[in-house]
Amino acid sequence: MKIKTLINWKLFSILLASCVLGAMLVIPYTLALTSSEVEITPLLLLISIAQNLALFALAVFFGLFFSKRISMGITGLRLPILEGVLEGKNQAGELKAILLPSIGLGVLAGILIILFDLPFQKVLPEMQNAEISIPAWKALLASFYGGIAEEVLLRLFMVSLLVWIGFKIKKTEDGRPTDLGVWLAIILASVVFGLGHLPATAQIIALTGPVVIRAILLNGIGGIIFGWLYWKKGLESAMIAHFSTDIVLHVITPFAASLFMGIN
Repeated sequence: MKIKTLINWKLFSILLASCVLGAMLVIPYTLALTSSEVEITPLLLLISIAQNLALFALAVFFGLFFSKRISMGITGLRLPILEGVLEGKNQAGELKAILLPSIGLGVLAGILIILFDLPFQKVLPEMQNAEISIPAWKALLASFYGGIAEEVLLRLFMVSLLVWIGFKIKKTEDGRPTDLGVWLAIILASVVFGLGHLPATAQIIALTGPVVIRAILLNGIGGIIFGWLYWKKGLESAMIAHFSTDIVLHVITPFAASLFMGIN
């Protein structure tokens, strides 16, 4: 197979640029969350850009590579809207069709995460207090990282890779991935999603058993919903939902909590 036909290189370029931009936008939030006093010099910024370019170039390339081999012409497990735009199609109707359901499921994920987090707040108050003090604009910028970069890493790359592995082990009679294989991929990627948040969490609080369980459980809720959307609607839907969840969790909820604490 010629390298030109391995993946859609226009799509690769758009996703890579978006991921690197998202990685830059999350820096103010990360520094505020960890109370870091590191000075962002031009050299450190260039190093960060280079590291993210390398990481996301691999993630996007192999994500598109595996996605192309498992989507089998279906809507999910790929980027149907962006692919259509690059083919010159008018995708306004398709975007409109997924917009409200994606936002709705993203908000639902945020609400579920808040509810499941309530039992942990009594033993881990540091987690809530850390986010309340962060300016809303920093949290808003960070939401683009979650909605774009994390979806590329966890859904486009990780889920696609795991589905491809399962596909090689067992496929349906018409040559598609099995539902069980897709669900296993979504769940495993969700666990990885939760574990991936632990390094940042360790900057706030010691990684005890409840902290690890909380990370896997809460991030797993979102991961399963976003993974299902990637499977059924495409990556754009998962991105919209993830962004909406982050707005609920990192912008609206801390703002509301700060107002409540101010009143009391």
